[in-house]
Amino acid sequence: MNPNRIIIKPFLIAAAVLIMAGCKSQEASPESVVHTVSVRTAEVAGGQTEGIPLRFSGIIRATQRATLTFQVSGTLRERDVELGQEVAKGDLLARVYNPALEPARDSARARLDELNTQYDQAKREWERSSRLHERGVVSEQTLEQIAARRDGLRASVATARASLAEASRLLEESVLRAPFNGRVEAVLVERDEFVAAGQPVIRLSSPNGREVEVRVPAYMLGHVSLGQLLPVWSVQDRNRAPETGSVVEIAQAGGVRGELHPVLVSLPADTLEPGEPVEVGITPTEVVATTVPLLSVMKSPSGASVFRVSDGVARRVPVSVQRVIGERVVVDADGLEAGDQVIYAGMTRVTDGDAVEVH
Repeated sequence: MNPNRIIIKPFLIAAAVLIMAGCKSQEASPESVVHTVSVRTAEVAGGQTEGIPLRFSGIIRATQRATLTFQVSGTLRERDVELGQEVAKGDLLARVYNPALEPARDSARARLDELNTQYDQAKREWERSSRLHERGVVSEQTLEQIAARRDGLRASVATARASLAEASRLLEESVLRAPFNGRVEAVLVERDEFVAAGQPVIRLSSPNGREVEVRVPAYMLGHVSLGQLLPVWSVQDRNRAPETGSVVEIAQAGGVRGELHPVLVSLPADTLEPGEPVEVGITPTEVVATTVPLLSVMKSPSGASVFRVSDGVARRVPVSVQRVIGERVVVDADGLEAGDQVIYAGMTRVTDGDAVEVH
């Protein structure tokens, strides 16, 4: 055997092992592999935009309604209507009994009759005295005294007539009549109960017309106008299409901090029933702005930013958040334009300059 051949064989084996190790290390080198991150993107929007309607709650009520009261106190002796009953204008609803009303009217009438009699006598006496004064029988002073008494009685007659009218009106106020055609919504006093003057007795509403009053912050008053059409949603039936109401009254902003201001919205008849809870939508019109999805905005110690994707590469773009409109955010950013793509899903695994794959 040749000793040189024996020596060379181990060297050949060692060289082959080194070559194979080099190939394996070359295949496993991280520098030779390009990593991409799977993300989802959305388009940057720009231009005139309307925010989603802000909803304000309210209760449907009848446009024409009244809470009826007596102007005199007494005991409720008659009540001719029941809850839910329909009534016509002028119908008798209730009556109270006050023992002082009729005597007061009768006394005022008798006093008026007495003064009318005295006044008529004073007029006749003045006429006779005037004729006698022309003949020189009655002095000027006596005639003046008779005229003064006549004039005083005439003033007393006017006072007594006013007292009779007042007593008669008070007696009429003991009877409650329907001021318009409607339906009895509530009966607040039972028969034989004592009723004070001004105490609510019956609540009446008309079936013609509906309205709802909502209260809004002062800044929202600039987003509504008389005659503006607003959507009205039923709270009890979320699947029901919204009704359309019209703004009929708008309150003026006051100086009380945090005060809410009423806005009255009219609805057509036979749409929503009185007492039904609803929500009225008021949509503030926004100015020209750039918006991005709310999920695309990242917060960091250096401020808010988004990742814009261009040519498969993600670049961090600083933004300034102005306001939130539904699921989008109005931002101020020099590096964004309408139509750009920003990442809204998968951005937690992305750093500035990473290659991304959009799905």
